[in-house]
Amino acid sequence: MGCAPSIHVSQSGVIYCRDSDESNSPHQTTTISQGTATVHGFFIKTDAAESLPSSLASRSPSKTRIRKRRRHLGNGSLGGGGAPMGSTFRGQQRHCLVSAELENQTCYTDVQVAATEVHFGPMRLTQDPFQVLLVFAKEDSQSDGFWWACDKAGYKCNIARTPESALEYFLDKHHEMIVIDNRHARCFDAEALCRSIRATNPGETTVILVVVPQLCNDQEECSVLPLLNAGFNRRYVENPNVTACYNELIQLEYGEVRSQFKLRACNSIFTALEHCQEAIEITNEDHVIQYVNPAFERMMGYHKGELIGKELTELPKSDKNKADLLDTINTCIKKGKEWHGIYYARQKTGDSIQQDVKITPVIGQGGKIRHFVSIKKLCSDNNKQVRFLNRYMEENSQSDSQSLRYKDRRKGSIDVRSITSRRSDGSSYNRRHSSMARIHSMTIEAPITKVINIINTAQENSPVTVAEALDRVLEILRTTELYSPQLGSKDDDPHTNNLVGGLMTDGLRRLSSNEYIFSKNLQQNYSHIAVPVALSDVPPDIAEFLEDEESWDFNIFELESRTNKRPLFYLGLKILTEFGVCEFLNCSEKILRSWLQLIETNYHASNSYHNSTHAADVLHATAYFLRKDRVKGSLDELDEVAALIAAAVHDVDHPGRTNSFLCNAGSELAVLYNDTAVLESHHAALAFQLTAGDDKCNIFKNIERNQFRTLRQAIIDMVLATEMTKHFEHVNKFVNSINKPMTSIEETSSNSESSDGERPSSFKNSIEDRLLIKRMLIKCADVANPCRSVKLCVEWAGRISEEYFAQTDEEKCQGLPVVMPVFDRNTCSIPKSQISFIDYFITDMFDAWDAFANLPTLIQHLAENYKYWKTLDECECKGLRPPPDS
Repeated sequence: MGCAPSIHVSQSGVIYCRDSDESNSPHQTTTISQGTATVHGFFIKTDAAESLPSSLASRSPSKTRIRKRRRHLGNGSLGGGGAPMGSTFRGQQRHCLVSAELENQTCYTDVQVAATEVHFGPMRLTQDPFQVLLVFAKEDSQSDGFWWACDKAGYKCNIARTPESALEYFLDKHHEMIVIDNRHARCFDAEALCRSIRATNPGETTVILVVVPQLCNDQEECSVLPLLNAGFNRRYVENPNVTACYNELIQLEYGEVRSQFKLRACNSIFTALEHCQEAIEITNEDHVIQYVNPAFERMMGYHKGELIGKELTELPKSDKNKADLLDTINTCIKKGKEWHGIYYARQKTGDSIQQDVKITPVIGQGGKIRHFVSIKKLCSDNNKQVRFLNRYMEENSQSDSQSLRYKDRRKGSIDVRSITSRRSDGSSYNRRHSSMARIHSMTIEAPITKVINIINTAQENSPVTVAEALDRVLEILRTTELYSPQLGSKDDDPHTNNLVGGLMTDGLRRLSSNEYIFSKNLQQNYSHIAVPVALSDVPPDIAEFLEDEESWDFNIFELESRTNKRPLFYLGLKILTEFGVCEFLNCSEKILRSWLQLIETNYHASNSYHNSTHAADVLHATAYFLRKDRVKGSLDELDEVAALIAAAVHDVDHPGRTNSFLCNAGSELAVLYNDTAVLESHHAALAFQLTAGDDKCNIFKNIERNQFRTLRQAIIDMVLATEMTKHFEHVNKFVNSINKPMTSIEETSSNSESSDGERPSSFKNSIEDRLLIKRMLIKCADVANPCRSVKLCVEWAGRISEEYFAQTDEEKCQGLPVVMPVFDRNTCSIPKSQISFIDYFITDMFDAWDAFANLPTLIQHLAENYKYWKTLDECECKGLRPPPDS
């Protein structure tokens, strides 16, 4: 401990604190004013002192009566901006700044406690000075005992008076040990505090000691299990003796605290294992897999969840190993010897790979083997076939050096194995080689081919693990469904499965007779073209109602009612006139009116959902999006006109049935369009057929040919984009090509004075980017129902459900496969279907569109509607009535 300081009081009432063995040091004497003062982490009161603890009294020869009062959290932070609680250190030097006039001074010490070196296997760890947190609701002899025990042991000690302050201080300091008083249950719940500490990240490895009261002679000893279950490491029966407290703390330091310190060091070891390029597998003595690192997962093709807990004998074995190899390995490692050799392992795909394996037994408790650590590397022989093929082609190919740049260097590919497996048949091998040589000498390359060739080249000098990862990348790139996600956790959700099956597939399903049904009575007669009649001006009440059409909350159903189910004509006339479509197309308003009437006439009013009201709703959303600054700044006038026309015609002549239904029924349309994007192709084709069929309705007849072709292509592309089988492709391309580059550019120019929030002109000038924006625009407009106000959203949900119900009824009547079985009018849950639709299709798409176009109102409505459907779903599940406001 060093020599104790002496405390002297002058006649004037000034207190001096001096270390008796270092009186010559200019820093050893501290002046303390009259009144209450802080000495050695305590408050000293010169005018009303009580007895000191014996340990302090033995150090100080002063007869002054001193009353100690420790500062603590919960009673306020003492010392102004200083530390929130008092601290004490053991050491040769102490400097105490003490003020007798203010009780909120902070005591600082300059004691330097040497760090402790701990050996953990081959590791040499350095443990920082020990910190202890005492949690006592009030000061008594027991808290004093632990306080002075910490001082004696050289620990840094802090006191907290409330659970809140204790948790706050622990999260700040991360004490190695916490002592919690559990003698006074009425003050605070010690077990609850312990659980709160354990719930934090640093609390997992701290050692927590609980102080319990002494038992009376007639009391029975209680079990410690409740305390252990609460998270305490050890129990301490009340004993304020400083030596007893000191012994308890020292035992914990050299026992559990040091063990926990070593366990924390394991995090660095696991980090090294996780980033190691060699495959590592750890099993117990019974060969049950306990750990595999990511390199092992990549090498073998398994996920760790498929391996951990399984015995090695449960995994498939390669038949390329010698019959007695496994017995040889087991005999060696069971004797505690390391085995090192070549072993063939079977990947999850069924392929055998040659590995350089080192298996090391690890001795554990009782001197027995407790673990086996296997380190595995791929043998270079795995790539011999690839190198042979490359050399053969270099020596024999007659192509020039330019073509050789595009050789297939893919290591371990299926093509290479198939070639080498047929080497015995010289003619077939030569034919194969000749074909491959011609392919590599081709000068016409698609962008995806260039990407594959770049990856092939990068593989050549890459580490084995990187080459394997690139192999998997190449396999993915060579598939056709690059953007279609897996359902994953949604596999058990029939509503999601039905929606995906009904909206994202072509619907071809063979019946039990293995014949496709061609139902003639389902065919529609599309040859009739309605002749428009002359129309008077827009009625005043409708014109007045349309004044609010720029609002997102515009009620399209009210317009449907006011116009006698002709909302597309009136809304289309206002919006197309506002955007200057007649001027751009060089057509009269009369022709535009006739065209709008013609298009609306060819929507089926008998459909509950896919009618002209839906077309008007999509047109309204399209115009709303086109008015947004960023959208407006990204598209030119032709793009705007194409978007508006595409919105108006995108579902013309819709039969009220899905593509899947038409394909299963073998309808005339499905046959015409080869079961691919049947309805969308029909909508686009019929729109131009109707328009060109009568000069009185032909809005395109006066524009220049090249401009018409560009406009026509844009309209067709947008209508086809509404087909749901390409939903995720369009969304992912938009995110990767628009959202991410835009975010990067905005971050770069965020500090620029010229940055006004608009997209850079480079996006506007890119044809590819404009194409993606237009597709995303009409897609969002087409399925914006969940982003409308709750009242409109509910109406749309009822209409689309009724249409699906009718389809299910007809499928059952005609003996067709039921595409969406959950849409049975007797059992369907509309809330569940809406929740699935929002989760799977809507949320991500509108998040991406909002990030580009800035649509807070839509996102707010989407959240409100989702909450609404969730509430109804919960009521359905519990058999309750919906809330009144629902």
